Amino acid sequence: MEQAGEGREFSYIAPAGYYIALRVGFAFPIAETNALPDAWIERYTQRGYMLFDPVMQWLYGNSGAIRWSEIDLPDPMGILTEAAAHGLIHGAAISCASTGTEGQRSFGSFARSDREFSDEEIALLAHKLRRLHEATAPPTNLTEAELQALRMVRGGLLLKEIAGRLGVSEGAIKQRLKNAKLKLGAKTISQGVSTAVRYGLI
Repeated sequence: MEQAGEGREFSYIAPAGYYIALRVGFAFPIAETNALPDAWIERYTQRGYMLFDPVMQWLYGNSGAIRWSEIDLPDPMGILTEAAAHGLIHGAAISCASTGTEGQRSFGSFARSDREFSDEEIALLAHKLRRLHEATAPPTNLTEAELQALRMVRGGLLLKEIAGRLGVSEGAIKQRLKNAKLKLGAKTISQGVSTAVRYGLI
């Protein structure tokens, strides 16, 4: 998801660990990094804490940044207390929503064991998260004809079948798929289809 340098920078600012989810749509992110302690990840997952985690509730319901200690939401399962026992004592939650119509958001939860995050550190984390969010934006320049060709490839049709159904030449379909591949940054048609699906374009 991120360049090695950015991963080091996140680890430097959030030495106890962090979790970043990019471009979360209805359910799943297109990319995520979980650099939290393994024991915490296992416990959190086994107990199904995500649905009850006040930090996650804040991230899904807000845009901006907040320290964990400032989140005024119930924690009936004592998740933050348990997190502290795993070295995740002080934290910051940062969420940024898309300005477009796709309704996606990216967010991160960052932790330290020694002290609260400074305002400057939170601002830097927010800036880095926004940059990653924008870098993973879906392309907006695919034509409907290119998307239609990708949909048909996804449906298992061969180029000849696509051309026949659309009443155009195979060369026209090849060009549409080539253009779509280029716009999606894909090396192959199947990678282009996969990328378009991940972005929710088809």
